[in-house]
Amino acid sequence: MSALFEPITLREVTIPNRVWMSPMCQYSAEPEGASAGVPHDWHFAHYAARATGGTGLIMVESTAVSPEGRISPYDLGLWNDTQVEAFRRITRFLAAQGTVPAVQLGHGGRKASTDQPWRGGAPVGPEAHGWQPVAPSPVPFDERHPVPTELTTDQIGEVVGQFTAAARRALAAGFEIAEIHGAHGYLVNEFLSPHTNHRTDAYGGSYENRTRFALEVVDAVREVWPEEKPVFFRTSATDWLEDGGWTPQDTVRLARDLHDHGVDLLDVSTGGNASGVTIPTGPGYQVPFAARVKAQTALSVGAVGLITDAEQAQKIIANGEADAVFLGRELLRNPSWARHAARELGGEVRVPDQYHRSV
Repeated sequence: MSALFEPITLREVTIPNRVWMSPMCQYSAEPEGASAGVPHDWHFAHYAARATGGTGLIMVESTAVSPEGRISPYDLGLWNDTQVEAFRRITRFLAAQGTVPAVQLGHGGRKASTDQPWRGGAPVGPEAHGWQPVAPSPVPFDERHPVPTELTTDQIGEVVGQFTAAARRALAAGFEIAEIHGAHGYLVNEFLSPHTNHRTDAYGGSYENRTRFALEVVDAVREVWPEEKPVFFRTSATDWLEDGGWTPQDTVRLARDLHDHGVDLLDVSTGGNASGVTIPTGPGYQVPFAARVKAQTALSVGAVGLITDAEQAQKIIANGEADAVFLGRELLRNPSWARHAARELGGEVRVPDQYHRSV
């Protein structure tokens, strides 16, 4: 069998293949009222299409642990039970198709309170459903963004508690895997990097202090997440800064710490924390960062970034560079990418009975 279509078991959860969907915000929830942060028909249809297309694991988009943790007012959330009930409809369907339902829990930090990207993605204020962002330090992302409010130590503890509560709700909603969003310049990533963390207390300065918040969040989620179910962590392996930022060496060190704290897989991306940097993109440009973690630690890894064709994905797995590939934009273009890749590589994916005539 093609390596790409071999199952993988993490703890007691078996994922049928190594073609996984990256979390990609849809910016389509209601911004206020009883339906704020609640998934609806668009979200159901969006995820259901990728499940019927053979995707082994679907990572639901970054889902906020609090209203002010949303990247935009239109993001999903898991801060109340109304959201839980709506998510159950999605997770039930995904599981029925043989797809493992996973969710990314996140907090937008200084990059929160922005508009939908097709409307420009600029920061928005209260007049457009927005709010004042928070961060480890009062450093704005760029000249367009407001100066965020620096979190106090008590407020940091409250955010950790919000991750705990969101993880409990994610479990109640039927998710098998919880991923902590520690990448792309959002709150957890902001604490990790010296580029954005200028604190002088127990949460800033040294590597140990800058990683404290991330590990507290991991511990909080792992405490309420069942022992038999995996926890993932998404990281930006580099800020793409020549100096003063988070580095690949830091990522390897963090991966070892995360493994010790009960994380099962590192979802390896890059960038997003520093504006105006040059990123040398190209096919599979982030795979070497995943491969380095895979080679130097005991942690399983997922690779992401311009992975678009079946043979490319197959080689990443067969060469031992990663344990799975996360597809983003390519799955937006082609919800049945996994099925097409299986046909090309001689692998197998589950096909719904209703689509049997297409085989």
